Amino acid sequence: MRTELVRIGNSRGIRIPKPIIEQCGFGEQVDLRVENHRLIVSSQRAPRQRWEEAFRAAGPATEAELLLEDAGTNEFDHKEWKW
Repeated sequence: MRTELVRIGNSRGIRIPKPIIEQCGFGEQVDLRVENHRLIVSSQRAPRQRWEEAFRAAGPATEAELLLEDAGTNEFDHKEWKW
């Protein structure tokens, strides 16, 4: 489908026909990004969407705890930090 850019102040916009809005499941807001010189308009994702999956893919929490144990202490820990 071809459409014209519409002047909106100093910007430009496009009109998205209602059937396309419904087919894409767009709400009041959308996410925009550019990939390979193309504008991608997608349904807005909820904050932290799919974070749980990403954490599971990263491995068990015990690995992260081991990384913290290797960090050691510094001058701030000895002089400034108070529990």
